[in-house]
Formats: sequence, structure tokens, C-alpha cells
Amino acid sequence: MSIKPFILSAHLAACLIGLGSSTGARAGELDQLSISDLQQRLGEIDSELIGLAGISLNSGVGPIGFRSRSHAEAEHLEWARVELSREAVIDEVVLVPALWRDLNAGFISDAFPSSLRILAGTAGDSTGKVVAEFRDTAHLLPRIAPLVVPTGGIRASWVRIEIDRLSRRAFDGRYNFQLAEMLVFADQENLALHRPVSISQNDAESPAWNPVFLVDGILPYVMNTGRGNPSLAFISVIGIGDHPAIEIDLQREHPISGIRLHAVDQSATVPQTYPGDYALPHHFRIEGANDAGFTDAQLLMEARPTSIYELGPIMEWNFRKNDCRYLRLTAVEPYFSQEAGRNGTRIGYAEIEVLADGRNVALGQEAGAAFSPASPGRRFESLTDGHNLFGQILPMRQWLGELARRHDLETTRPLVIAELSRKHTRTRTVLTWMSWLAALLAGGIIFILFYGHLRARRQEKNIRERIAANLHDELGANLHAIGLLGDLAKDAVDSREDLVDTLDSIRSLTERTGSAARNCAHMVLAKGVCEDLVEEMRRDSRRLLADLEHSITFENEEILQRLSRRKRIDLYLFHREALINIIRHSGATEATTRLVAGPGEVVLTISDNGCGIAGALPSSIKRRARLLGADLSVEPPEAGGTRIVLKLKSRKFGIFK
Repeated sequence: MSIKPFILSAHLAACLIGLGSSTGARAGELDQLSISDLQQRLGEIDSELIGLAGISLNSGVGPIGFRSRSHAEAEHLEWARVELSREAVIDEVVLVPALWRDLNAGFISDAFPSSLRILAGTAGDSTGKVVAEFRDTAHLLPRIAPLVVPTGGIRASWVRIEIDRLSRRAFDGRYNFQLAEMLVFADQENLALHRPVSISQNDAESPAWNPVFLVDGILPYVMNTGRGNPSLAFISVIGIGDHPAIEIDLQREHPISGIRLHAVDQSATVPQTYPGDYALPHHFRIEGANDAGFTDAQLLMEARPTSIYELGPIMEWNFRKNDCRYLRLTAVEPYFSQEAGRNGTRIGYAEIEVLADGRNVALGQEAGAAFSPASPGRRFESLTDGHNLFGQILPMRQWLGELARRHDLETTRPLVIAELSRKHTRTRTVLTWMSWLAALLAGGIIFILFYGHLRARRQEKNIRERIAANLHDELGANLHAIGLLGDLAKDAVDSREDLVDTLDSIRSLTERTGSAARNCAHMVLAKGVCEDLVEEMRRDSRRLLADLEHSITFENEEILQRLSRRKRIDLYLFHREALINIIRHSGATEATTRLVAGPGEVVLTISDNGCGIAGALPSSIKRRARLLGADLSVEPPEAGGTRIVLKLKSRKFGIFK
């Protein structure tokens, strides 16, 4: 056995051990692969398919295979047992489905068993062992390719296939069991070829269905490997005599045990131009010898096909092993041709393979005869060149293995393409969503930048308002006082001492005014101001209300410390402005401050016993409340005076606005 077929067979065995896995499971495995892995897988499949033989079906009339008796229900036991040519370690069982041409789906397997098992045993073991079992063959179908089943190297002299759940046959919907061929390989030798077959029940509706056709070696395929150079079949001239013979010199002795004859190719013509037995003898014998003159000739085999059902594109026979150098095929009853107005005998083959240990020892050897080819293109060399009309001729086991492998790859390929398409669609969807997300993100960034710009402008405006308010509150009184002192200076122009005192007062007041202006900006921008709001308010109360009776109280001081620095400053300045207004305008003798902080709001209440407020609140007080974003109200107490209530409310989660 050559290395390449052995590697291929081992590879196929490894691939087919897991035939029980379903298409769904394969699709699930593909789901785990990335797009790059799927693309690589698809490339590997396409690359491998290029090197595999194609499935080309035979046309014309010929044997179909074996068909059991039909039933109205699926649950029936049918079986077929083949007695092998010898006891040996078997490697593979190959099942070739019977085919049906569906007008919509094309060629499909017909009545392939829904459930089957394969058993093998020796002559002393009538029960045997199960070498393969398929409880549900749905994942194997549809198929027109052979099913290659590795046996694990069991020793056997018989093989039996059992079916306990039948399938419907196409033409009438009844249930039965059909197979075109069953092959059992030990290395390269088909041990089931032309061996006795016993069956459960036979359906003898047609001469094309017969148990012997289960092991006749004739398959529904034409060997189309798609590689190598095509070769025209050898055909002799018309009128070659009664017993024409073809001789082959094998160059040395070989242990010959079989012969494989390839019929004249009908190309791709459907229907065929000629009948399936064109140029094939109706009766022939094979002889072997070690003397070129065949003086020591031995009869190796003799065949007499009685009908078209015993002929096919490839015909094979095994016989007892003999050591021979020369081989002679004699047409005892040659084909009689009636063509183009000429009648006479002729013979033709696409290839003659002489098998020794499963290997074609006639490949490339010299073939000849006492008659001439029909044309220069129909050369004797075509009989042993290892090629047919479609390319290279392969060993039978390798060829069937490639057909099975092609089926497996062609079944997987659309699943890979579908998964690739699904993943590409999903990727496109993700990219679309990402594009929208990027657009939204870009819009969000633009909005944030725009909002930030507006906020900065608003903050700038607030800062200006705060500075203006501080300047008004802090400097207004000083500037007014400077104006009054200026008037006093005019009146004291005749008294140098009064004038100097007035100017000193103006000088001192301008210095305090400058200091106050610096404090205004510092109050808004600098860190460290109002770090302790409670202490700052107490200090201002003591300083500003030194001449009044005053009390100040606080509740929940820890909440006050969680206010932002800006809020603390604004709250401090509001309190200060309120105290200044009490001093300037109320004429009060008593004042009270109460600051209560809660999780929902901060309430500042400032009361005095003065003359009260006539009309609206001072604009400075309202401006301070607005900067705080607080609610402001004025209530006259029962005892008289004024009560100012400022409420600073929080937003959600206790965060103050």
C-alpha cells in the first residue's frame, strides 16, 4: 500500500470516527470560531476540495443494487450478510447508497436505512461484534457519496448489516432497505467482492435489484478525479476475428490476485451514445504465464456476463493468487459492432488494472495485440497509462474515501459560510451601533463643551455679580462716608486743626476702602475663606453688633461644613449684609440669629426689634439670596421689628443647589 493512500485513509478514519455528531453540533462548534478562524477554515476546505475526486454519476442502463422486501411500516428488521473471501483484519466497511433523481432536489439517496448497525465475526462466531451503530442517520443525509465506516481493525470472515428502522423509498413511499454496494476493505483488497450474500427477504420486482449486485463491485459513479491528463480509451478496428486477445508484459513475476477493467468512457453524454456494454466481450478469460509464448499459461478466471446488469464503468474480479509475468485477456465471444455500414467484432477498454496485493502492477507496462487500434488516438498505451477520459485513475479505496471526504467538506462548507455571514452581519450591526454611539459621543462632547462654555460664562457673570455685590456692600458705606468727610473738609478750611483731622479721617477711610476692595476679590476667589462658617458668623456678629444685645445659635453644624465653599461664602455674606442693614436702618436694640441645617434644607432666621421694613426688601439682600439660589421671605414678629427667613433647599441625595 502506498504512503499517500495510507495517510488519506488514516485521515478519513479520524474524521469519520465521530459520525454520530449531528449537523447542529457541528454548527455549534463553528459558533465558537472567530471570523478569521472561519475564513481560514473555508480556505482550507476549498483548498482540499480542489485535490479531491468529484462525484460523477453513471448514466445509461445497469445494475442498481440490493432491495429488501417493502413494508407499510418502518419498524421491521432487515439484514444482509456477506461471507468474505478469507478471514482477515478488516479496516473499513463502505456503504454506497442507492440513488434517486428527484426533480426538485436533484440526486438523493433512496431508502437509506434510518437506523443501522454493522457486525463482524469469524467462522466460529455466529453472533459477532458490533463495529459501528447509527441509531439515527438523519445527520448523514442527504448524501449520494459513499459512507466510509472505520471498523477499528477487527478480525472477521463475515460482515452483516442490520436495519431495524426502514426508510421510505421514493417512487411509492413504502418502507424498505436499499444499497447500491457494500465493500469490505483489508488494506487495498475488497474482501466482499463477488462473495455469497444471505439476506432476510428479497424484493424481486426488477432484475436490476438482486443480492449479488450488493457485492458485484459495480458502483453508480464514473471515476472522475479531476487531476492528471485525460486519456482516450483503447478501441480496436472492426473485424478483429473470433477470439481476439490483448497481452500485457508486467516485466517481472507478480503475485496476481485480481483484475479491474474500465469500460470505454461515454464522456458526459446523457443519455449515453452507446450501450453500457460497448466493445466489451460477452465472454472472456484471463490467463497468466511466465513464458512470452504462453506455453505455461494458467487460467486465472473466466467471466460470462449474461445481461447489462452485470456490466458497469468499473468491473472487478478477484481470483486465486498466481505468480505471473505475462497476462492475456481473450475475448471468447467478442462484441459485435454494427457501425457506419460496417459489421464485425471489436474490443475496447479505458484501462486494464492487474492487481497484486491491491496494487496495479500493469501501470505503465507494455500492452499489445495482433490487431490495430480504431484510430491513432486509440493507442494500446491507453490500456495501462493509469488515466481515463477524466484524468488519473485511483485505487478503489482511495477513490471512495475521497468521495466520502468531499461529501463531508461540501456539507460543512455551507455551514461555515452561513456562520461567516451571521458573524459578519453581527459585526456590521455592532459597527453600526458603534457608529451611532460614536456620533452620540461626539454630540455629547460638543454639548459638554458648549455647556461648559455657557457655564463658564455664567460663572464669570456670577463672579462679577458677587464682586459687584461685595463692592456695594463693603465699599458703599465707606464711599458715602468719604463724601461726607469731604463736605466737612470744606467747612473746616478756615481751621487748620479741624481740616487736618478731617483729612486724616479721609486718609484712614480710603486705606480701609482699599483693604475692603482687596477683601472683596479675596472673598470670592481665594481658598481658606469661610473654612469654618460658624466661627466666621460668630466673629462678625460680635464685631458688627457690639452695641446691641445679640444672640446666635446653630444646629447640626456638621451639615454646614459639607456645604460647598461658595455656598458657605454666600451664606456668610448674606448674614453680614443683613446685620449691616439692621445697624444702618432698623434702629434696633436687640438682634437674634438662628441657623438650622437639616438633610433637606438649611434655614437662616435673622430677627430684630427695630422699626421694621417699609416697602420692599433692600436690593442687596435680594441679590444675595438670588446668588445663593435660596428662597427669601420677610415676616413681622408679633412684638414688632423684622424677621428675615432664608431657606436653602437641597437637590436629590442631599446635595444642595
